Amino acid sequence: MLAKVHSFVLQGIDALRCEVEVNVANREYGDPLIVGLADKAVSESLDRIHTAMVNSGFPFPQQRLLVNLAPADIRKEGSALELPIALGILQAGRIITGDGHKDSLAAGELALDGSVRPIKGALSMAMLAAEHGLKRLLLPPANAREAAVVPGIDIYPIDSLTTLVGFLNGQLELEPETAEDADAQVLAAAYDVDFADVRGQEAAKRALTIAAAGRHNVLLLGPPGAGKTMLCQRLPTILPALTRQEALETSRIYSACGLLPKDASLMRTRPVRAPHHTASGAAMVGGGTIPRPGEASLAHHGVLFLDELPEFSRHVLEMLRQPMESGVLTISRAHSSVSFPARFMLVAAMNPSASGRGTLDRRNAKATELAAMDKYMGRLSGPLLDRIDIHLEVPAVTYRDLTSKATGTSSAQMREKVQRARARQSARFGGESTMTNAGMKTQQLKEFCPLDETCLLLLKQAMEEMGLSARAFDKIRRLARTIADLDDLDAIAPQHISEAIGYRILDRKY
Repeated sequence: MLAKVHSFVLQGIDALRCEVEVNVANREYGDPLIVGLADKAVSESLDRIHTAMVNSGFPFPQQRLLVNLAPADIRKEGSALELPIALGILQAGRIITGDGHKDSLAAGELALDGSVRPIKGALSMAMLAAEHGLKRLLLPPANAREAAVVPGIDIYPIDSLTTLVGFLNGQLELEPETAEDADAQVLAAAYDVDFADVRGQEAAKRALTIAAAGRHNVLLLGPPGAGKTMLCQRLPTILPALTRQEALETSRIYSACGLLPKDASLMRTRPVRAPHHTASGAAMVGGGTIPRPGEASLAHHGVLFLDELPEFSRHVLEMLRQPMESGVLTISRAHSSVSFPARFMLVAAMNPSASGRGTLDRRNAKATELAAMDKYMGRLSGPLLDRIDIHLEVPAVTYRDLTSKATGTSSAQMREKVQRARARQSARFGGESTMTNAGMKTQQLKEFCPLDETCLLLLKQAMEEMGLSARAFDKIRRLARTIADLDDLDAIAPQHISEAIGYRILDRKY
């Protein structure tokens, strides 16, 4: 008896259709076998399926059992195929007599008592089902909510093998999972920190407002205790709320990694990833035999915060150069290449030197301090620093600021300015909400960033005196465009260029 069940496998964050074919021979006997490039976890699943069926009161076939996972040239890994394999065995053994499985996509991990455990990638699975016109999904209850956000598909939570058999045989009625309002979830997001908590540092708040308005990368430099980490941690509170499309894209990555928050069907706030400086290249950009997303992809549409930037391996930091420009990470293996979205905002912090002492004003620094700072800064490559739009010195907080009763600029005030600037950018780029000034291409720079003679003269002087690269030249224009948007001006003025040049402090020769 031959049975076929629709399921899926994950390749990166994408779901690929997988046909589970189960054949029970009439008069042949032998050990059960799984073929189709299955990894160890999939090969071991037959023992769990056997025990789960017996403990659920269903007979396991004594004849030779062959399970084929098609297509055979794609490696299968994980435990999501256990429920569809069990479904195929039950169908081949005529325990399930209906045809309900033919228009369904099934996935789940089986426990030894027959209950169904959650899997990774349920959101990608739901998108795959919608793409292929399948009507319903049979999923573990823990995954039903995240899959239900995809419209047009009925999601049925299957908590055990007995529930599966009763449902497909028409003996048990199940209500499909109700989809939650994705927009309402995003709007309900809240933060427990605020920029008003930061004493002083109004200049730093201004720079971070500019960074958030145009999605510019930023590097904060200053002594220990100046508030660099506090400032970076509060940056997400002024970013615009996730759009529905951004929430789906980000949630799909977290779903594939099994990192979606409990009792949440979508990511509600922009992700903030803060890997330790000991993180490896695979942890940062992704890796593995079948590549999985790394921290850079987990920060998609959010913030990648690198504290103590020079302490990271130079090799790891150089890996970030390509996604900082393109917003995509491509990992190549002998059998295939996998691309992950990685459109993040890089926010980094560092001390002036390994000891934490020093000032970026080289004119007033001692020779020993200059040598220590140069050695520490030498850990960072010029091309990497070139890709960071804003270099900002954060001075130590004064006693007056610490004891002042005045309330500093709050996140709500900063967010209002950011949203106004983002609205101007959305109108400029044809309503494309994900496009910002930081992502402007050469043609868009020519169209949206024209400069008058005074602005061009300022840029000429800066390039000659600071030795700016062509990339830094364009970064200044993009940054000036954002500053003009915050001022609600259509034209870039000399003061905008001057302020943008002031944020390139690491390019100074003096």
